Amino acid sequence: MNIIDELQWRDAINQQTDAEGLRQLTEEKAVSLYCGVDPTGDSMHIGHLIPFMVLKRFQLAGHRPVILIGGATGTIGDPSGRQSERSLQTLEQVQENVDKLTAQMKKLFITDGDNQIRMVNNYDWTHKINVIEFLRDFGKNFSINAMLAKDVVASRLDSGISFTEFSYQILQSLDYLHLFQHEDVQLQIGGSDQWGNITSGLDLIRKKEGSEAKAFGLTIPLMLKADGTKFGKTAGGAVWLDPEKTTPYEFYQFWANTDDRDVVKYLKYFTFLSKEEIDALAAKVESEPHKREAQKALAEEMTRFVHGEELLAQAQRITAALFNGDIKSLSAEEIELGFKEMPTFEGGREPKNIVDWLVELGLQPSKRQAREDITKGAVSLNGDKITDPALEVTEDMAIGGRFIIVRKGKKNYSLVKLS
Repeated sequence: MNIIDELQWRDAINQQTDAEGLRQLTEEKAVSLYCGVDPTGDSMHIGHLIPFMVLKRFQLAGHRPVILIGGATGTIGDPSGRQSERSLQTLEQVQENVDKLTAQMKKLFITDGDNQIRMVNNYDWTHKINVIEFLRDFGKNFSINAMLAKDVVASRLDSGISFTEFSYQILQSLDYLHLFQHEDVQLQIGGSDQWGNITSGLDLIRKKEGSEAKAFGLTIPLMLKADGTKFGKTAGGAVWLDPEKTTPYEFYQFWANTDDRDVVKYLKYFTFLSKEEIDALAAKVESEPHKREAQKALAEEMTRFVHGEELLAQAQRITAALFNGDIKSLSAEEIELGFKEMPTFEGGREPKNIVDWLVELGLQPSKRQAREDITKGAVSLNGDKITDPALEVTEDMAIGGRFIIVRKGKKNYSLVKLS
């Protein structure tokens, strides 16, 4: 299957500058293409992954991807998708983010001995250009009228846009020109909000290299959930690729909780499963949605891709233990990861009657209610059902000497940390 056909099957194409020309090019030879990310933070989130998964698909089809880290563009800020100015980061902070994103990209997309994917930093060629060269050699090729007509700028005219962010499309155009001239790059891909920047780059290439220069642009559709909300956001914020920001268990759960209406779309976008495998899972969504096999496959594929087999296994252990109530099978570290977002209470280490203990922690409103729930078997400690109101809670009950998990009813979990 031609790479363009595969992307169309995966619903991963929004716009192309020359669909027929790009298809012909990809059939004639291995194409060099690029996608960039600016170091506005020290980690990517799952929304950033969308165009880079397309980049990886091009590699698997025999093409030659280039990953660009925006060490230069990241210092001024892309106005795309924003209604206000970004706060400028220090150059030191930008460089720290560059280092972290570079390491993240290498981990995800470049294996040992893999020379098909190249990485570049646009600071390497941009910092050499002085202001006179910028204005004479490049600024002269950009019409203010055309720049104002770009959606990303037009949407900011009422609220205001600085010259710094206004000039972003010129810097990104320089990237495409440089990579076209020095890395044989003929295709830029990006999210749908990058269409204006991509077409500006193509215009610059043709002004500098001639109207017959073969260069192309392709954007990926904006991804929304079935309920119309933005993909990748949760009540707790973005879903990060950095395990320190979003634990592998939380990452796994995000994908495992995907709506039935979205799961096949995500399998197409984010996994490297074949059409036959995805079609089979899509049939399961229709015939046996309660088994959530498609969601499990999605969570497994994505957690393995981002975090590896070991952390995938850890996420699955935590998930199984919480589902089965087998809390004591987890280590203290796994408890900390699995219960990170659950209600947390601080408890002492001295022995205490369970009724008094629950009330003092605020886990029960009264001693009468505590006794009633315990007698009914509605309270568990570390997965063990408690029915004796006279039980003493002691520190040797704590997992790893640190945690006691209290469950009321079937799903109401609380984490007690022993001080």
